[in-house]
Amino acid sequence: MGSHYVVRHVDRADPETVAALRAAGVATVHEAAGRIGLLGPAVRARQAGAVIAGSAITVSCHPGDNLMVHAAVEVCRPGDVLVVATTSRSTDGLFGDLLATSLMARGVVGLVIDAGVRDLASLRDMGFPVWSRSVHAQGTVKASPGSVNVPVVLDGQVVQPGDVVVADDDGVLALPVAMAVTAADAAARRLAAEEDKRGTLAGGTLGVDLYDLRPLLADLGVVYVDRLPDGVG
Repeated sequence: MGSHYVVRHVDRADPETVAALRAAGVATVHEAAGRIGLLGPAVRARQAGAVIAGSAITVSCHPGDNLMVHAAVEVCRPGDVLVVATTSRSTDGLFGDLLATSLMARGVVGLVIDAGVRDLASLRDMGFPVWSRSVHAQGTVKASPGSVNVPVVLDGQVVQPGDVVVADDDGVLALPVAMAVTAADAAARRLAAEEDKRGTLAGGTLGVDLYDLRPLLADLGVVYVDRLPDGVG
């Protein structure tokens, strides 16, 4: 057998769990899941306010070559997120509005790519959200083999095929399917607790009192004074 594959099937989380993780958002899910799965900050939102969650269809590409992105479209299902990595660092525009058109026809909800995108104005007009390392008009070729639905690494984070990907203005998170339900439940509890705290803070309570931080500050040697003593500062 060859060393490059297009794997047709992945295990996906149930839609209700995916929807709950989407509603919670990246920051809350990251905390609720034990601070795992977060991509580095280089891969960032290219539109304001978009929030997606879905099952990862992963692509490993040669830099400057989007052949395998085209090959991946066929195995996508409604609700999936296309997740693209290159075998070495790339900022070339591997993805544009024509590929987005194909993915939207398959029901894909968005793209996460550790490389470049182009046609950004068109992508925004189409309502197809992308998270990318760069925006770059540099074109690509279709010549090199790669793989679809294999483990990939994006900005320091391993993403497995079928992982639940959550992406919003705060970044991108990938969670194993086996953790999805537990993370969604923990996120719901965290959101409820945050709502209570938000009301308390809105009423004027200080964070140092809400979280009982004054003893910690004292233990760390932080001293409250009205003015700096002479010779300090």
